[in-house]
Amino acid sequence: MQTVSVDEDHHLAYTEYGDPDGDPAVFFHGTPGSRKLGALFDTAAQESGVRLLAFDRPGYGYSSPWPTRTVRDAGAYVSTLLDDANIQTAPLIAFSGGSAHALATAATHPHRIDRVDSIAGVVPPRVRDSTPMVQRLLAGLATTTPTLLRGLFRGQAWLAARLDPSFVVAQYTADSIEDPIPDTVAEVVKADFIEAFAQSQSGAVTEFHNTATDWDISLDAIDVDVSLWHGDADTNVPIAGARRLEAHLPRADLQVLDGADHLRTLLRSMRDVLTAAQDYGRPTGSSVDR
Repeated sequence: MQTVSVDEDHHLAYTEYGDPDGDPAVFFHGTPGSRKLGALFDTAAQESGVRLLAFDRPGYGYSSPWPTRTVRDAGAYVSTLLDDANIQTAPLIAFSGGSAHALATAATHPHRIDRVDSIAGVVPPRVRDSTPMVQRLLAGLATTTPTLLRGLFRGQAWLAARLDPSFVVAQYTADSIEDPIPDTVAEVVKADFIEAFAQSQSGAVTEFHNTATDWDISLDAIDVDVSLWHGDADTNVPIAGARRLEAHLPRADLQVLDGADHLRTLLRSMRDVLTAAQDYGRPTGSSVDR
């Protein structure tokens, strides 16, 4: 793990996965989450020749809390991360709630971004027509009773550390899909969830509030290729929002993964996303069946 100072009050923690001499890419974890989720990409990134920088967003893992940040602030700290790693430009790979911050980075710091791959990504409030009940509840608690939500997350992290990984995995999978999640993947997902709350619950509370309100970015300003990888069985972030987001982005294409839920979308798209990160100019189709 490495750290970099954003300013005198805030620092970011990050870990590199994959090929240290490969083409760079930046990974944005979900909400909640941490840099440890990047371990899922490690072997594939080595084989693809990708140097993957996975970082804890503010308030997660070992990055400083920053409760006043907005979605729009993402570009500032991502730019600092790139500078510390001696990288001029890079493609962004984002999972779930991390997609809000990747899109914001592309909108506000386009000169540092090559492309964006959003995997099972959350969409702006003005684009979605509905939000699953759990996300509505968490956003409501983050806005009205953040202390209660912090206590809820402390309790979940305590349980996750003591229970089987299935306790965490169940939050990202659909009961209707019988395809088993590999034990190695489940262990990473568990470690990622626990690490998210290693020092604070601030990151998750801040983001559940921020992503439920206006992101304060112009989607028209995202002038890079954006691939939206989404499973049609995703119950955490329903695919309908991704379909509408595609129409609002100047250079977007939607890659549909048949029968994939939230976590399985990540697992099934991983190698294609890394290929795109290495060669961001390659053409892509409108749907895939993997």
